[in-house]
Amino acid sequence: MTQSALDQLKRLTTIVADTGDLAAIQQFRPLDATTNPSLITSAAQQPENRELIEDAYDQAKKEGYQLDQLVDRTIDILTVKLGVEILKAIEGRVSTEVDAALSYNTDETIVKAKELLALYKSYGIDQDRILIKIASTWEGIQAAKALEAEGIHCNLTLLFGMHQAKACADAEVTLISPFVGRILDWYKKAENVDNYPIEKDPGVLSVKHIYAYYKQHQIKTEVMGASFRSVDQVLALAGCDLLTVAPGLLTKLEQDQRIVEPQLHKHVQNDQNQPYQEISKADFKQQLEGDLMSFQLLQSGVDGFIKAREQLALLLRQSFGLEADFID
Repeated sequence: MTQSALDQLKRLTTIVADTGDLAAIQQFRPLDATTNPSLITSAAQQPENRELIEDAYDQAKKEGYQLDQLVDRTIDILTVKLGVEILKAIEGRVSTEVDAALSYNTDETIVKAKELLALYKSYGIDQDRILIKIASTWEGIQAAKALEAEGIHCNLTLLFGMHQAKACADAEVTLISPFVGRILDWYKKAENVDNYPIEKDPGVLSVKHIYAYYKQHQIKTEVMGASFRSVDQVLALAGCDLLTVAPGLLTKLEQDQRIVEPQLHKHVQNDQNQPYQEISKADFKQQLEGDLMSFQLLQSGVDGFIKAREQLALLLRQSFGLEADFID
């Protein structure tokens, strides 16, 4: 009997669940799982997580937080509590994101990362099972560099360009999450194209380019493709170090019977045309601003995660009758 595409893929790549849905994680039993503010907000609206929300709110109150700080602290505690529940269902790591509003502040990102890890520690979770997720701004990457130097593992997200990947390599971060689907979406809109053949998919090609560069230069940072729109995109990156996939696509992969062949290979001949060279802050900024796709997607991604956290804050204020306290 032919194995499912998902089972074949698992032999080539570490599959990570891109969700905060505990039921989905228990169903697919991935090694690792990733969350973000949008996924946490979605999970918070599930009735089965009501007790987690109430516990988080009660803990924040007991710690003495008031008004807006109370809600922010509740979100952090809830995010960690969901991470703890996810870790009960998997053997590996969970990625937990720093507040995206701190994406351009290195020092505050470091402080928030340590606050999240302290919460995990209070629940008996070793920091080696946590990936601190940070947006791939220059400031975020520098925060990750400092954290990694202290043995704190980081996942750099919202990554769209080689300049970001090079800066992450310089920072020796544990893992990067280059986005596939959002790049495809951008090019479809910019070029007014309905679709691309998979071999020309700009999101897939971006990840392949980054992966090849990393392997050519023996960069230890793991590459985890993210933000997929189709099964074809996922399978086009078979062989990548990791792929983080939403439950809907995991279900489709489970039902797919096609033969899965590796598309990326760890042993890549060194490319003499792309020597390894550290990227400066000035070059990073210049290359980011010169790449309209990366520039727009990084900023819109940060803005989107900030908005998701604000939606969660509103949900919590309404849930606990705090709206009146936030009206001037």
